[in-house]
Amino acid sequence: MTDNPILVAAVLGVLEGLTEFIPVSSTGHLLLAGHFLGFRSAGRTFEVVIQLGAVLAILSVYAARLWAVARAAPEDPAARRFILSVLVAFLPAALVGVLAHDLIKTVLFETPTLIAVMLILGGVVLLLVDRLVPETRHEDAMRFPLPLALRIGLFQTLSLIPGVSRSGATIVGALLMGASKRAAAEFSFFLSMPTMAGAFAYDLWKNYKLLDNGALAEIAVGFALAFVTAVLVVRWLLGYVSRHGYALFGWWRIAVGSAALAALWAGF
Repeated sequence: MTDNPILVAAVLGVLEGLTEFIPVSSTGHLLLAGHFLGFRSAGRTFEVVIQLGAVLAILSVYAARLWAVARAAPEDPAARRFILSVLVAFLPAALVGVLAHDLIKTVLFETPTLIAVMLILGGVVLLLVDRLVPETRHEDAMRFPLPLALRIGLFQTLSLIPGVSRSGATIVGALLMGASKRAAAEFSFFLSMPTMAGAFAYDLWKNYKLLDNGALAEIAVGFALAFVTAVLVVRWLLGYVSRHGYALFGWWRIAVGSAALAALWAGF
């Protein structure tokens, strides 16, 4: 364990905020960084719980739009359909996540080589999809048809493998099915809210007995910094991908995954 776990928790909180909503796998980055920094949280709860800070960032950025949808839902079918589309997309990963929770936390989270390989493979996929994306048919993330939302949700289940990326899986799925680059990113934002809130609640329920005052302090620091950093990233990301696409993140994944593999093979 590092001599200064609070400092490491702060670094990891910033890393979470920077990577949660871009398709590079925040969990993969956190687990690899924790491995090389000698940081291991009780029950791997820190890495899951601080993601709620990023969820609050989405709520703060989209507060006005989400409140308008909530107010309109009793009378507006389009508002109800949007809410239902997010819930439909959320269900596949929720079901698989509950069934495979122990495997994910005790095996997949503890295999840094797998995480590095998935970063590289995901980067290659992202580069290919960014170049070969089909004709755009869906421009508004708040008007995705329910069958499209369900298929995006099925793609999201792939992200239960650390290194794949929740945002990366949902964005790739949306792009392949005709969503614009901006709409794909926005729907990934909206889908993150029930997904990460559910992961937070379930993981905390499973592991709360493992948390002492030190672990709670680490979570609080990581949570706060994840929130602040994620707000900045969300505001920047939509404009960037609308103009430049996702190639930068594909190359970033390949670079980080390759560097991590090299370090692991060198014995670090």
